[in-house]
Amino acid sequence: MGYEWDFSVVFRDFDLLLLGLLNTLKVTGLSLSLGVPIGLVLALARLYGKWPVRVPVIILIDFLRSTPPIAQLFWFFFALPMIIGIEMDPFKASILTFSLQSSAFFAEVFRGGIISIDSGQWEASKALGMTRNQSLSRVILPQAVKRMIPAFLERAIELMKTTTLVSTISYADLLYQANNIAQSTYRSLEVLSVAAGLYFIVIFACSIGVGRLERYMSRSGETTVN
Repeated sequence: MGYEWDFSVVFRDFDLLLLGLLNTLKVTGLSLSLGVPIGLVLALARLYGKWPVRVPVIILIDFLRSTPPIAQLFWFFFALPMIIGIEMDPFKASILTFSLQSSAFFAEVFRGGIISIDSGQWEASKALGMTRNQSLSRVILPQAVKRMIPAFLERAIELMKTTTLVSTISYADLLYQANNIAQSTYRSLEVLSVAAGLYFIVIFACSIGVGRLERYMSRSGETTVN
């Protein structure tokens, strides 16, 4: 006898799935909004800082990029509160983890974008009497950021996939809500299929946007940084 699908239980609690999706987008958005500026600071420190600053920054970036996100998440949620004596709820631990991890990846994107700019741009800025900071903010970064946009968006998509890990510390994201509904209704196939569909719709839409942006920038003569 074949399996009889019943999606009625899913749509009865569909508002919980949408709330979980909203929480997923919240973690993704806040992590990006914090990770990008931190990544810029790390990139500049790595490129132009003196060695007492540059070496620890390089170690930090490599550490954050090389360790599993779930290990970082567990450390911030379970270990850090024991060290500093401050309660850490799942939302704060999630934001802290993914902001820092994203900052390490964004730091490398920024670094790649900055060093991709022709050295003649620096020389021209210097000839106009600009300081290094003025050259960087007015000439180099605007050009570099335009090249980095596709890489930023691709990282945002990867981050959204990675945030599914927050369900392991009981943060009510989409996967957490789906698991709860599946356990209470005994309809895991239906619930998880709909949850996967929601992830697919959002991520696929973002992927299409990134692809179109890359093609547009390719036609306009801009290179991208990966």
